[in-house]
Amino acid sequence: MEIFMRKEHGKNTTIIFFYYNKLKIKKLIFTSNPINLDIEYLNPMSNIKRALISVWDKTDVDVLAKHLDSIGVEIISSGGTAKFLREKGIEVKDVSEITGFPEMLDGRVKTLHPKIHGGLLAIRSNKDHMDSLNTENIKPIDLIIVNFYPFEQVIKSEDIPFQDVIENIDIGGPTIVRAAAKNFQDVSVIVDSSDYKKLIDKISGDSLIVDKEFNYELCKKAYAYVSKYDAAISNHLGILNIDNTKKKIPDTLTLHYKKSFNLRYGENPHQEGSFFVQEDQEEPSISNSKQIQGKELSLNNIYDADSCLETVKEFKSNACVIVKHNNPCGVAEHNSLLQAYIDARDCDPVSAFGGIVAFNNRVEKDVAEEIVKTFIEVLVAPDYSEESLEIFKSKPNLRVLKTPDLKIQESNLMDIKKVVGGILYQDADRTSDEDFVDFKVATKRQPTEEEVKTLLLAWKVCKNVKSNAIVLARGNKTVGIGAGQMNRVNSVQLAQIKSKDHYGTKGSALASDAFFPFRDGVEEAAKAGVTAIVQPGGSIRDEEVIQAADENNIAMIFVGVRHFKH
Repeated sequence: MEIFMRKEHGKNTTIIFFYYNKLKIKKLIFTSNPINLDIEYLNPMSNIKRALISVWDKTDVDVLAKHLDSIGVEIISSGGTAKFLREKGIEVKDVSEITGFPEMLDGRVKTLHPKIHGGLLAIRSNKDHMDSLNTENIKPIDLIIVNFYPFEQVIKSEDIPFQDVIENIDIGGPTIVRAAAKNFQDVSVIVDSSDYKKLIDKISGDSLIVDKEFNYELCKKAYAYVSKYDAAISNHLGILNIDNTKKKIPDTLTLHYKKSFNLRYGENPHQEGSFFVQEDQEEPSISNSKQIQGKELSLNNIYDADSCLETVKEFKSNACVIVKHNNPCGVAEHNSLLQAYIDARDCDPVSAFGGIVAFNNRVEKDVAEEIVKTFIEVLVAPDYSEESLEIFKSKPNLRVLKTPDLKIQESNLMDIKKVVGGILYQDADRTSDEDFVDFKVATKRQPTEEEVKTLLLAWKVCKNVKSNAIVLARGNKTVGIGAGQMNRVNSVQLAQIKSKDHYGTKGSALASDAFFPFRDGVEEAAKAGVTAIVQPGGSIRDEEVIQAADENNIAMIFVGVRHFKH
């Protein structure tokens, strides 16, 4: 049995709490009046009397430590953390004073000791455990506040020496976090500074009590934190050779994703879904975009918005991309963002209805006024004027997403695709402009400067269209897109059909995501009035394909790069 006493300030009152096996069974209130007995039954709980603090990131840890110190919690710490807390006027007991051993091996060994881990792992309701602590003169530790060496930040440096990578692997921190989390019914473990205030709120009442439900949430977060840290180490060492050279793909791959939010529904309304994201990703993406307004996102909304954003990121000048069912249905560049939207929409207005729209620049009032004239599901852009946001409020179901700065792009991203029982892991397909640096003109006729510009636009779009992919463009906009067909001729025909009632295909340029295996695709393009073609080349029948282009006075360039998107 444990007895705790507290005298209320300014009152001749003493409150005594009786505990047995962590069950609070009685509260006696002594006043100048006869004794009042108030019996209170609570769930098992954690009573905080001793705390261990060891953090690399010291943000706000002094605020929590000051609160703990003010209410009589004994604080244990070491190294830089102990020095930091003392400088803040907080009383701290060194880990070495508890263990009887100094820090060893340049700080590699600090908390790895039975007097630390025994204090964390002992089950308070287990008599044998507590007897063992008493025998060995070990006091329980009820709270740990820990975060680790910044391994993930360190490895972002391209020229970090191999030994520095190894030395930034934290040992003691993950060990005590795992121990404390395992004993969550008795020990609180905090690895996230956002939980500091939550703990302060918990222990600012009558007693230093933390309920097991709160501890369990902290426990789950702690194991996820350790898992993420271990995954970063495993994945980095997996691509790192002992001579500090690197390979792109490790022998084993550990993925760590955190749930961002529950989806409105999955791929279909009867399917539940959630959106899990990679933490700390800097590349602008749907995963780190902020939803400003609109109803909940569905799985298809996110999938299409991702495709839309990835396509518009291909362009440096003002551009608009409209996606429907994960394929672009209209893309345009223009000095005026408003005109870019109109041109993209009018490429295929039937498909654009209910589509996803993305811009690579700030959306102003004039663009917003045009957008709300029709129905779209999701709008994505890096910024919005206040006037445009007011206009969008007239469409409360319209989902408006704001992305980070699109100029921030990582070059080392990997692409993951799921199959049943496994994943496919590859380099992200990051080339487009670069493909045109050393293109080869395969035909007798040279493309004009204007045709090359249009071919580049079509090529950027084609890269993001499901194969077999054909994109027809004229000037600064697409005029017809053929996607996802089982043969390339049908994709050419579909692109023509899409354009027939709108812009038309005469004088257009064509991009093909892979080579033409036969001349029939080029002949179909010629019927549509195509004047220039870009394709990878590399077919065993290239000469036949080139001959078909020459016979129809079509300029054709080879870029030597395929952009399949299955």
